[in-house]
Amino acid sequence: MLEAVTQGFLYPNEVEVLWSLLIVLYPYITGLVAGAFIVSSLYHVFGREELKPVARFALVAAFSFLLFACTPLLFHLGHPERAFNIMFTPKFTSAMSGFGYIYTFYLIIVALEIWFVFRPDMVRLAQESIGLKKLFYSVLSLGVFDVSEKALHLDHKITTFLAAVGIPSACVLHGYVGFLFGSLKSNPWWSTPLMPVIFLMSAIVSGIAVLIVSYAIIMKLRGKTVDSACMQSLCGYLWGFFIVDVTLELLELLSMGYEGEESWSAISQLIGGRLQFSYVVLQLIVCSTIPMVMLGIVSLWKLKESTRNTLGIISSVLLLIQVLAMRWNVVVGGQLFSKSLRGFTSYMPSFLGREGLLVALILFAMPFVTMYIINRILPYWEKE
Repeated sequence: MLEAVTQGFLYPNEVEVLWSLLIVLYPYITGLVAGAFIVSSLYHVFGREELKPVARFALVAAFSFLLFACTPLLFHLGHPERAFNIMFTPKFTSAMSGFGYIYTFYLIIVALEIWFVFRPDMVRLAQESIGLKKLFYSVLSLGVFDVSEKALHLDHKITTFLAAVGIPSACVLHGYVGFLFGSLKSNPWWSTPLMPVIFLMSAIVSGIAVLIVSYAIIMKLRGKTVDSACMQSLCGYLWGFFIVDVTLELLELLSMGYEGEESWSAISQLIGGRLQFSYVVLQLIVCSTIPMVMLGIVSLWKLKESTRNTLGIISSVLLLIQVLAMRWNVVVGGQLFSKSLRGFTSYMPSFLGREGLLVALILFAMPFVTMYIINRILPYWEKE
């Protein structure tokens, strides 16, 4: 059986891929948080008025993805209840323990910002409702019913402050996910100084891309038109961040090849063999080159609105696949060669099972379900 999936010499304990599909999903969902929050903060902090149509949606999306960022890890653990040990018995030299504190702090920041942004809506709904519904919105508003101009101005100042604090928190959160891999010096495919920055840039790219796709789909379902200036701005930001992202990815590969350390022989065989389709074809050629050209056309040329929206949506879908392929190539690809650098193994996820494809799809769908539920409670597409 092992001869069918392995090549060359491996130690027996190196044949099995322990970090599987759910560990690929973990940094992917976390990345969507960072990108969505950056878009929201561009409006709340930097006053990019053209992003106002998606500002509240982006904030809710960041919160929804954040709620489920750790669920892939919990499903991966044999005893998920033990995950809280890193918080209750902290070890400050542990990278994962540090992630727990950063995650908790960022979750509080986003939750507070949502409360201040939606507080006028809570008050209005509490005043318009009766019975249990009125009680629910009164409790949700924490009994603060002052919606005077002075109170709303104070809410805006607090929201701006929280968003400003949240920007570096979002960057640290996903940069820290890259640090978890980049700090593992025993694996040359992971251990590069650029890994945290690449994870952060790709996170912002995927977050903006998922907002573009979601925004377009929701507007289509609601029978509304996509805001032209908003879509143009989102595509411009997506193109800019993606240029930085793909440049860093290529620089990382170039530096590995130029240094030519002893590990490069195994890594080059890995890229040209087991990861040839997912890394070379899918990540670098199809899902990087095509979106780069399309977004450049959208950003630099004056196009018909329908053409621009179509190119922007197609590019966003390809970039979502590109970032997912990047996560796969990092997490799984780094486990396909032995520590002795003399052999290779392979991995194919199952459809069923605790870490199968079905569970991964369900976990990935849960943030979108949460967004729908929040919209039923606090409609975020209404005018502020």
